[in-house]
Amino acid sequence: MSSAIKLKSLTDNIETIIRGKSQEVKYVVTALLARGHILLEDNPGAGKTVLAKTLAQSISEGTIDFHSSNGGVAFKRIQFTPDLLPMDLIGSHIFDEAKRDFVFKKGPLFTHVLLADEINRASPKVQSALLECMAENQISSGDTTFQLDKFFFTIATQNPIEMEGTYPLPAAQLDRFYMKISFGYVSQEVEFDIYSNYLSIGNSKNTVKQVLAYNDVINLQQEAENVYIHPEVIKGIVRIVQATRNHAEIALGSSTRGGIIFIKCLKAWALVNQRDYVTEDDIRALAQPVLHHRLIFRNREASKTALAQIVDKEVNVLAKMGIPSKK
Repeated sequence: MSSAIKLKSLTDNIETIIRGKSQEVKYVVTALLARGHILLEDNPGAGKTVLAKTLAQSISEGTIDFHSSNGGVAFKRIQFTPDLLPMDLIGSHIFDEAKRDFVFKKGPLFTHVLLADEINRASPKVQSALLECMAENQISSGDTTFQLDKFFFTIATQNPIEMEGTYPLPAAQLDRFYMKISFGYVSQEVEFDIYSNYLSIGNSKNTVKQVLAYNDVINLQQEAENVYIHPEVIKGIVRIVQATRNHAEIALGSSTRGGIIFIKCLKAWALVNQRDYVTEDDIRALAQPVLHHRLIFRNREASKTALAQIVDKEVNVLAKMGIPSKK
């Protein structure tokens, strides 16, 4: 199968459960292909947890079985609570009576797809336990360092900061999320469809099919890296990133790492949309989910308009250039 067919089969399969959220599903798949992690912020009950589970169930750990509706790559869910400890995520050394020695019992971070549910309900100390995993794809415990699987993908959810019992994520951890999106509520028609089919939607284990294999995703990640991006588009990204640092309404702009992540996501987004090149419209589509959470604004009103103004100005410049899609 071509990459276009593979990615369409994945997004279509997820949308059998996640109704009316085609754009958001594409964002999640984009973060996966960019080898990053994604943060979903919204009120409880919007389908964030179901999305993570459906993604894992759609991908076979070994050879794909198109007739199978069970299994999938390893999936772990951590419910973050105020009394959670770092060892609850990483694991700990326990005494093995048979070996007469301490052995390391791995925690739920050792997985393929991790759902960090309501991450901002735990203390900053516990939140930071994810930092090394997301940044370096490894876990350190004592003198030992464990490499995580190259597939390791975190989907974290958080409730709005205004809700009781939440802790704002540290800036360093927010910066590790390639994208941050909000699910939002569905339309009246889609909600009617969900209510009418809630039994099959809720029984995702029997509804969701395995449509891709583990190696398919690894290969697609490599293919995303090879998507063509014109030098003028890269220059446009540079100008956007630097403009966030000099804008009167932005107290802290994007880092260089933020710009690199933006380029990675642009390439993956192009592939998800069945292209092997990046366009200026991709910049507008991804600027908000990739850059907004990396910026600190001087007031609430500025957070709604400042980034959009910067991006619109740059995209208009690129559009007038008539940038070719190939070398």
